[in-house]
Amino acid sequence: MSQAVDTALILVLLSVLASFGASRIPTLIKVVAFQGIVVSLLPLAIGNPPSVGGLAFTVATMLIRGIVIPVAVVLAIKKVAIRRAVEPIVGFRVSQLAALLLIVAAFFVSGKVDMAVVGRGPLLLPTAITLLVGGMFLLMSRRNAIAMVLGYMMMENGIYLGGTTLSTRAHHIVEFGILLDVLAGVMLMAVILQNIKRTLDDVDTSLLRTLKD
Repeated sequence: MSQAVDTALILVLLSVLASFGASRIPTLIKVVAFQGIVVSLLPLAIGNPPSVGGLAFTVATMLIRGIVIPVAVVLAIKKVAIRRAVEPIVGFRVSQLAALLLIVAAFFVSGKVDMAVVGRGPLLLPTAITLLVGGMFLLMSRRNAIAMVLGYMMMENGIYLGGTTLSTRAHHIVEFGILLDVLAGVMLMAVILQNIKRTLDDVDTSLLRTLKD
């Protein structure tokens, strides 16, 4: 089972590289959805056999993080006719180089953490750090508002995986509450994007500085 978990986490790390080099919003959505599905299902593989309630939480989390939120983002794009280019502030090649450095730094930092629970899976904490910081990078290095929202979702995946690293039981309720907040935020995002698109005819956040009081 540990080999399957390590393989899944390696794929998540590779998906971070793919997200940093993605030039199209649909590709970025698929990558973040994949991360959400894998991260949601990991507690089933690394913990004790789940209870019925824990299994229900896990399935609900997977559906919301991997299906409902990505579909909501896709519908928002179609509704407001958003251009599907990512429009980076930092170039894609530089971003991928930053992703490689981030992964190396995440392994270095996690190696300095003295926690017995890290022995549960040596890739868990580095992957969580990579997702968290990687999401922050996307949030700051992309002009497109949708890409920024997807960066926030990646950050939430990292937070969830970090909670899984620390505990496979107690974190479910708290993380599910956070996830519902993210879902509500995505729904609100659709309304905000529609207003931005109507006012500026684009969702490039750099255009917001042209607004006057």
